[in-house]
Amino acid sequence: MQATSDFERILREAPLRVTRPRLAVLAAVHAHPHADTDSIISTVRAELPAVSHQAVYDVLRALTTAGLVRRIQPSGSVARYESRVGDNHHHVVCRSCGTIADIDCAVGATPCLTASDDQGFAIDEAEVTYWGLCPACAAEPAPPSEHQDKEIDRRV
Repeated sequence: MQATSDFERILREAPLRVTRPRLAVLAAVHAHPHADTDSIISTVRAELPAVSHQAVYDVLRALTTAGLVRRIQPSGSVARYESRVGDNHHHVVCRSCGTIADIDCAVGATPCLTASDDQGFAIDEAEVTYWGLCPACAAEPAPPSEHQDKEIDRRV
């Protein structure tokens, strides 16, 4: 965990004013990678009980604009924030529990990351989301499928 003085330096270098809400939000994002806004608000309110929802949203927007945090939003999910910025990493999302983890870019031949027709865009980043089951969910027995339920009904 980084010290408050580190977060103060990070904000000043951005350059953003150092405020208690900005320090608390930045610390929350660093402590809880891929946290959603409600989780960040809860964490910040443990330190600053009077902080408003709007203040946290405003700080997240300012930190994102300054490039100090990254906003991601996997399909079907609320926005989440992470402190890992400045690289082109990707994410893997568990289809069952929603856990998100970082995935470094592939090395070597990566044909899917080179656009066949860039439509005139100056592409500077590719965002890939991998989907599957995390180790904990993969270890759980699968619920019966709809097909299995119909087979059981016919036997009864």
